[in-house]
Amino acid sequence: MLAQDTVRHPLSQAHGHIVVETNGAGFQDVTRHLANWLTEIGAENGLLTAFIRHTSASLTIQENADPNVQVDLLRSLDQLAPQGPHYVHDTEGPDDMPAHIKSMLTSTSLGIPVVGGSMVLGTWQGLYVIEHRSRPHSREIALHYLGTFFSDAGVQ
Repeated sequence: MLAQDTVRHPLSQAHGHIVVETNGAGFQDVTRHLANWLTEIGAENGLLTAFIRHTSASLTIQENADPNVQVDLLRSLDQLAPQGPHYVHDTEGPDDMPAHIKSMLTSTSLGIPVVGGSMVLGTWQGLYVIEHRSRPHSREIALHYLGTFFSDAGVQ
């Protein structure tokens, strides 16, 4: 039995990707990039899945008001996975193995509800790529939207 307020709609899907240029270790806000993609495809109500295609960077939903939160989070990740000579895997440099560990401890994919064409985020929430390597990198985020669309414009 369906709840009285349940509304059912046929679903369609869209997929794509964005590329983010990072500045080295730290947080990079991608909220606007994902919101723009949803607008481009005409997303209405559904679920956006974002997946970062790398093993030394990750995705997170985190506070977007106080930059000190990011400072504290980076320091905490550095304490959990410090650089040092104790790693066997060191071919790509001393920051590579800690980056893999940090990626494993955080998220490589996020599911974000979409209502009325907008992501359902809290007042202080933003979507971020966390670059775990010390050097800048190009990071690809695969996007998949499953839901209803305002129109068929932009959907293939």
